[in-house]
Amino acid sequence: MSDAASEIARLRAALAASEARAEAAESKLAQTRAVVSTSEAMIKHLRLEIAKLRREQYGHSSERRARLIDQMELQLEELEAAATEDEIAAEKVVKTTSVAGFERRRPARKPFPEHLPRERVVISAPTACSCCGSDRIVKMGEDVTETLEVIPRQWKVIQTVREKFTCRACEKISQPPAPFHPTPRGWAGPNLLAMILFEKFGQHQPLNRQAERYAKEGVEISLSTLADQVGTCAVALAPIHALIRAHVLEAERLHGDDTTVPLLAKGGTQTARLWTYVRDDRPFGGGSPPAALFHFSRDRGMANPNRHLAGWQGILQADAYGGYNGLHRADRDPGPVESALCWSHARRKFFELADIKGNARNGKPAHDISPVALEAVARIDAIFDIERGINGLIVTERQAARHQLSRPLVEELHDWLRTERDRLSKHNPVAKAIDYMFKAERWLAFTRFLDDGRICLTNNAAERALRGVALGRRSWLFAGSERGGDRASFMYSLIVTAKMNDVDPQAWLADVLARLPGTTASRVPDLLPWNWSRTPQRMAA
Repeated sequence: MSDAASEIARLRAALAASEARAEAAESKLAQTRAVVSTSEAMIKHLRLEIAKLRREQYGHSSERRARLIDQMELQLEELEAAATEDEIAAEKVVKTTSVAGFERRRPARKPFPEHLPRERVVISAPTACSCCGSDRIVKMGEDVTETLEVIPRQWKVIQTVREKFTCRACEKISQPPAPFHPTPRGWAGPNLLAMILFEKFGQHQPLNRQAERYAKEGVEISLSTLADQVGTCAVALAPIHALIRAHVLEAERLHGDDTTVPLLAKGGTQTARLWTYVRDDRPFGGGSPPAALFHFSRDRGMANPNRHLAGWQGILQADAYGGYNGLHRADRDPGPVESALCWSHARRKFFELADIKGNARNGKPAHDISPVALEAVARIDAIFDIERGINGLIVTERQAARHQLSRPLVEELHDWLRTERDRLSKHNPVAKAIDYMFKAERWLAFTRFLDDGRICLTNNAAERALRGVALGRRSWLFAGSERGGDRASFMYSLIVTAKMNDVDPQAWLADVLARLPGTTASRVPDLLPWNWSRTPQRMAA
């Protein structure tokens, strides 16, 4: 019996030792995972920093490198999250064993902004020494731990009281006049109206989603009521839109582009269009403020740009879309619009045929990369490098630099493309990319920038203006009607123009809505984004 008892005791001891070793091994494994995850995140972070520093040193990089940086940032997010999960798992295991814990090197956090209000919460101090119990203790300092917190949105009702007085002599009643409201059927304050507008058109949150969120916060506002206010705000802001439109069409050079917008139709949706025309004189040192004008249409027909730019004459920078051809007619009134084509569009066609990483992602072999396309991208990139160096210079300086530096490269590119094109069949994808630049005398439009310092090498200004629309399509899905599309283009003109002038669109809209009712027509230009200076808002009932 004693032998059996000793054997059981021995087995129990062995089992306990095995469990201890298993716990130690599990702790080591968790720590190792945490180390590996953190190391991977650090390596990715350093690579990302190097890529960004190179981009800052050598100017804007190619589309491939820019896309690679975006991909690295996404991977870094995942690695950071995984490292945190592994660290927490390691800490849980370490608490149950005697193995030393692993301390992860966390990324440095910037100090909280100084302008944020501080709320001081003092923990009750001890009344006696925690060691000996004596009450002879004095304060020698303090440690402060800062925690960033947010206060949920607060709603309030402003009651504007107008007292009535009666005259004992003539029995007439005197009373102050009623306050102005931002909209005719006024019940909402300017800040609320600006929030509704900016969330719908700037943050792409449809009114039904806004109504649901407001209801959860205890304020029920029907969808029809919100829509009514959007319509009345559009009417109230019409003078501002008219001034922006006039400012854009006063430009001698415009960027033009369009993007698709799903439009609700019977049985589904149809593809409508949102157009933009951007005035941006900053690349050539122009003093006029930037602005954007948007239009909506049911289709992409030639009649649309003809209508949008009726009566305007100048230089239009756009892609090679044939719908703009009506603007370039010699018999056009008041005269033909000069075409300046976008080199980014031309380069992109070669880049797609020389994208090694893109081929790898799609499972295509490396030998499918065209050496001609790769060489074309390199030659065009050299022209882009020159443009980055002269961006912001005045017209004459830009034109002189292009004549000296860019023109020889462009002429060499022209001759080289012609030579390579003669060697290719018409069905070759590279031949189609080359033909894009030479078709229908397009080369003149591509090279017009060499003789005019106002012209940009690309149409990126218009593409940037449309970027928010492309991002928002996933949120609002479609335009409910043609009137809705027109209203959206109206509001995009205001919001995008404010952003181009480094103005917070929501704060600007709130101030403009508050001040417009009491502003004379001659003072309305003071409310434009580039003239705007915020003043205390008058509170509306």
